Amino acid sequence: MIIRLSLAGMAAAVFATGVSVATPRPSVGRPAMADTLKSIPKPSKSDRDRVEWLERSLAHDSMEGRALASPGEHRAARFLASEMKRIGLKPGGDDKYLQRVPLAMMVPVAPPGGRSGNATFTRGPATVTPPECLPKAPERSPATASDTAASRARVAPPAAGASGRGAATPGSGAAGATGRGGRAGGVGGAPSPVAQAPRARLVTLPSMKDWDTVPKAEQRTAANVIGILPGRDPVLKNEIVVVLSHYDHLNMRTPPTPGADSIFNGADDDAAGTVAVLEIARLLKKAGKPKRTIVFANMTGEEAGMVGTTFWIGHPTFPLSQIVAGLEIEMIGRPDSLAGGPGKAWLTGYERSTMGDMLKQYGIAIVPDRRPEQSFFSRSDNVALARRGIVAHTLSTFNLHADYHRVTDDVDKIDFDHMTAVIHSAAEAVRHLADGPKPAWHPGCDPSQPPPAKL
Repeated sequence: MIIRLSLAGMAAAVFATGVSVATPRPSVGRPAMADTLKSIPKPSKSDRDRVEWLERSLAHDSMEGRALASPGEHRAARFLASEMKRIGLKPGGDDKYLQRVPLAMMVPVAPPGGRSGNATFTRGPATVTPPECLPKAPERSPATASDTAASRARVAPPAAGASGRGAATPGSGAAGATGRGGRAGGVGGAPSPVAQAPRARLVTLPSMKDWDTVPKAEQRTAANVIGILPGRDPVLKNEIVVVLSHYDHLNMRTPPTPGADSIFNGADDDAAGTVAVLEIARLLKKAGKPKRTIVFANMTGEEAGMVGTTFWIGHPTFPLSQIVAGLEIEMIGRPDSLAGGPGKAWLTGYERSTMGDMLKQYGIAIVPDRRPEQSFFSRSDNVALARRGIVAHTLSTFNLHADYHRVTDDVDKIDFDHMTAVIHSAAEAVRHLADGPKPAWHPGCDPSQPPPAKL
């Protein structure tokens, strides 16, 4: 999950604490129930065991932190592809289940008279949050001691880091392996008081054809892992619901700390969400054939600036206009008391669209994000879809635990009963998105549109 908070995000946080919602919301009647997919059954012991096996496999030390374009990321991609094949999904990449992402290790070129490190890497578009979409500060349930401690350990907005097309060098540690955990070689940050030669960084190339023109010593690749559950309705099968996660994390600390853990396993962020995407696919495959087509996507490079999702949007395997909803699953490995405890989840940007209310009326255990000041809606891959007008949110139970982006985010801290319950609830939510009405943005809340003019 992104820890960079943009100026727009900080402004949204200020409004969120002091501006009430004045724009009336259209009433949401109970949508028609899904009628082609069977209801998702309650979790069984075998379901829980499978969740644990998948989680332990993906967050294992052998995956070496799953950093963008690293051997561990390649190993994880192959594992995910094999599981999608086992489930029976249709391949959705350009290489069976893999969509190759072309990268190159390049040294940034400084503009004439400018500082080195700023020419190659560009910042992605900011997310503008119209005041009409900002919620009132929600009433919080009484905080537990762990909540209070987590709040004190809350991740603060770092100095501006690399984002967009720039990605940090694998193996550079927690801060260096992400464009969001701090400065990445000075890109986008304050200039170093000591002049240093620019270091090579991973850069996303426009296409695999461009990749072929790069010297082999500079060539790198990564991969999104994509599987498809085709729809059955003669008309609605051409509409698509995307269920996604990011499977990359922060690699390994280099040099390693003697006698200490040096692998950023990312058990909660986001092995947990990646496991959920696989399990949702398995559960829905067993439930029958949906009306709409469902695309299951495990994206790479989110920790390096949404590299995989940005490339996929630029090179979609189907027209983006066919996507009617997107649901990302991120960090569901531990319960959040502000969401209601074990088995309950929250939805980022709940107030922006009809999706949350629709799912809640079906009995899905979901509530609005209780921490609007964190701007979580803009900090995961869902926002890349939302910026194109697609109704896309993230489902999470992140409770601001102190292991976030640390080597201590290990699998032994995962609550598998909670995680399994949330996965089954999320599968039921996707069932309704696939068979029920399409969600829609509330007026003035579509991130792809400019804020409405003030009267």
